[in-house]
Amino acid sequence: MRPKLLSLLITAMISVVLIYGCQKENSSGTTDLKIRMTDNPFNATEVNVDIRQVRVNFGDDSTGGWVDLDTHAGIYNLLDLTNGIDTLIAHDTVHTGTLRQIRFVLGDENDITIGGINYPLTIPSGSESGLKINLNKRLNAGLDSLLIDFDAALSIIQTGNGEYKLKPVLKIK
Repeated sequence: MRPKLLSLLITAMISVVLIYGCQKENSSGTTDLKIRMTDNPFNATEVNVDIRQVRVNFGDDSTGGWVDLDTHAGIYNLLDLTNGIDTLIAHDTVHTGTLRQIRFVLGDENDITIGGINYPLTIPSGSESGLKINLNKRLNAGLDSLLIDFDAALSIIQTGNGEYKLKPVLKIK
């Protein structure tokens, strides 16, 4: 009877250690987070978006808790990012947790080229509040990557007076 009891105790102790170890690994630490961007094809030569900063929020409150990621700021032609092509726009180490929002803070150099003519691309509140994506994604410990599909075809609106506005349709893939 003693060997069975000893075997049961050893099995129970190993189970407790494994369960505790797995829980600790998944609930704490950091995540190497990568934000990538891609686009669907659109009938224009260029759709340029001036990305200045990528920020993420882990809190429930949209006004606080923002973390600035190491951003590759620049002007991105969305049409260069079609047919499976994407680009890394931000990368940083953040605490592992549930990601609530991503925000792209934009600059003023946004434009669209159609038929060889370049038009300014107006983005309402783009430089003030940025473009926000709400999500509720638990990050994987160690490494996680998000692919943002910036759908230019659904996002660009031509007004009655010939101006172009960007009302972004952004999807997480």
